[in-house]
Amino acid sequence: MKMSITSITYVTYQTFPAETANSQQTISNIKYFVKNGVPVSLYFPLRESKSSTNLQTIQDFYSIDETFAVFGIKHFLPFGKVQIFQKFFFHISHYLWSIFVVNKYFKKNSSDSVFFTRSEWIAYFLANKNHKVIFECHQTSKIRNALMKKLKKKENIKFIFLNEYLKDYYNLQDGRDIVLHNGVDDELFIQDLERKERLIFVGSLSRFNKTRNVNFLIKCFKESELLQKYTLSIVGGPDGEAEKLSLEVEENNLSQYIKIHGRLDRKNAIKEIQKSTIGILLNSSENLHSFKYTSPLKYFEYLYGGLNIIANNFPANKVLPHQDKIQYFEEESVSDFVKAFNASITPNEIKRIELKDITLHERTRKILKLY
Repeated sequence: MKMSITSITYVTYQTFPAETANSQQTISNIKYFVKNGVPVSLYFPLRESKSSTNLQTIQDFYSIDETFAVFGIKHFLPFGKVQIFQKFFFHISHYLWSIFVVNKYFKKNSSDSVFFTRSEWIAYFLANKNHKVIFECHQTSKIRNALMKKLKKKENIKFIFLNEYLKDYYNLQDGRDIVLHNGVDDELFIQDLERKERLIFVGSLSRFNKTRNVNFLIKCFKESELLQKYTLSIVGGPDGEAEKLSLEVEENNLSQYIKIHGRLDRKNAIKEIQKSTIGILLNSSENLHSFKYTSPLKYFEYLYGGLNIIANNFPANKVLPHQDKIQYFEEESVSDFVKAFNASITPNEIKRIELKDITLHERTRKILKLY
């Protein structure tokens, strides 16, 4: 099918490679743009010591083969270097880097490429230079809300919202927006791996020095003999958080039931999912994004891997597709978690052909129709 988008310039304040789900989502987007025949150039800040412009390094880290242009821009700003007031320095650095990059590299009418970003500042500065922009909106904030009022007036920008709550919140009502949940990279899945009676959690264990409350799962296994009929695998970094969880498992004499893998590459993380029977979506209601506006990548990986899912009873989870595969529990309630577990033991009978709608290939096709 002929696409009207002939090339994409992906500009982001994320850095690569990185363990975060948001960086994985960006690279997955790029992979499927390229697979659909659209060349991509990626621009990002070199804001961490392990940041790299080496394409092979990025390909190896994210388990991809696709080729795209990589441009790392020097980052002399405090975020990533100063370990205090991280959110404050993030916002300041994000703003300054965005205006610098757009003014230096993307002059007015200098490119026929469509620009793709998940940064409100980058979207704003690009739109002001009359570039065609696709802004993928993942959350709300005071800054984003103010910029969205200005972006709505720009005719050269399209909007992707991660779920229905975000779309309703910003209320465009002019046909320039679309709701697209995250999706799954089906090429990572291997057929017929032997399953174990096992629960699994996959994801980052912390953000901005705050934990993701994964130790709640340790508490559940400690207090429930029913859960101990299964085992639990926890996959994710950073290494420091994984080491803390390992120590807590040992201190509670649960090593025979719980294994902390730490970070695994994408292919091995998917293998661990396919060996499991129940996937866990766990987060904190203190984070509004997690509570109402997220569309978690791991959900789609669990689902495509043939798992049933146990999830926090949060609004964001309630609008995910294929609701019949999810059992909910109230936050911090061990008894509720055990009930959800008990209701999830029946095998997931859904066939992959029924899950075409959640693949990244299908998601990308819809994005490429925006222009």
